[in-house]
Amino acid sequence: MNKAIVATEIDESLEAGIGKALHALKPPGVALRHPSNADDEMSGKNLGTLLGRVTERSTREVETLIDELQGLRKKLEADRVRIQSEIERHSELSQAVMRLTSIISDNVKKLPDPTC
Repeated sequence: MNKAIVATEIDESLEAGIGKALHALKPPGVALRHPSNADDEMSGKNLGTLLGRVTERSTREVETLIDELQGLRKKLEADRVRIQSEIERHSELSQAVMRLTSIISDNVKKLPDPTC
């Protein structure tokens, strides 16, 4: 998944969540104020800047987590391949031991009886 797409989806999700939270927190019968002068507009811009910073930080944290998880996935895959190889090697060695045991057993049976 593309990091830019993920970041955009996170931004949109965060903005939607903030909007819902604002509406949920406002008292009943009170309308949300819209900026009416330059000071209010500046405050709105500051809020937008602050939200941008929070969003940017959260996005970076999510991207870092994604990178860490991808690294762990690679390690897990490498460990799986290594363990599978070791199991195959163990199986080969076990079969070789079984063959050697069979050869030794057959040769011991061929030895002359010491009681005779």
